[in-house]
Amino acid sequence: MVFGSKTLNGPRLPPLRGAATHLVVLCHGYGADGNDLIGLAPLWQQLLPTVAFVAPNAPERCAGSPSGFQWFPISRLEPQAMNNGVEAASGGLNAFLDAELARCDLPADRLALVGFSQGTMMALHVGLRREAKPAAIIGYSGMLTNPEGLERHAQQAPPILLVHGDADQMIPAQFLFSSAANLGRAGAAVQWHLSTRVGHSIDEQGLALGGTFLSMAFRGLLANPGEEISCSVG
Repeated sequence: MVFGSKTLNGPRLPPLRGAATHLVVLCHGYGADGNDLIGLAPLWQQLLPTVAFVAPNAPERCAGSPSGFQWFPISRLEPQAMNNGVEAASGGLNAFLDAELARCDLPADRLALVGFSQGTMMALHVGLRREAKPAAIIGYSGMLTNPEGLERHAQQAPPILLVHGDADQMIPAQFLFSSAANLGRAGAAVQWHLSTRVGHSIDEQGLALGGTFLSMAFRGLLANPGEEISCSVG
């Protein structure tokens, strides 16, 4: 998949059995690559045996981590820079999602987006704005960008799960609360979990919550837009 002058591609994991019934796309964080997140897939496959996984490398090499990739340049958590970055990168990710759905012969609503850190920014921005909404969005250790005008997109938003560590020094946990609040006010159905004594990473409980959330979303068992925010700490 061509992203400007770049090729967007990354590691894939096919279903444990049969043809894919759903697709999970994992968007890695700043300075990482697809291999950083594809390792989540085997941990979730026992719950999701007919799901295909793909973790594309972001389109640009990362100046701050030359062996890794970035969705867009980032030097600090400045709102306008984040807004501009996700907007610039969204077209390429959308094209990749369409191509992967076609490759798996799946309709657009059989998709879930999972992001970590900068990948969460991408997953939320793109997932909320796709014409055919995905089945679910999960964001680990990230934040919502472009909250202005969110009501236009959130009324038909898929179920969203946000997970964050309370000891995260890269993207502080305050962004979990502001993101969940903005999404909830706009009409999205949001669940969030704050992992205690966890930094900028995903712990076992966060992984377990993510797998259960995906399984329930794919079976249509989660809240509809406009329902209350639910939360947990642990």
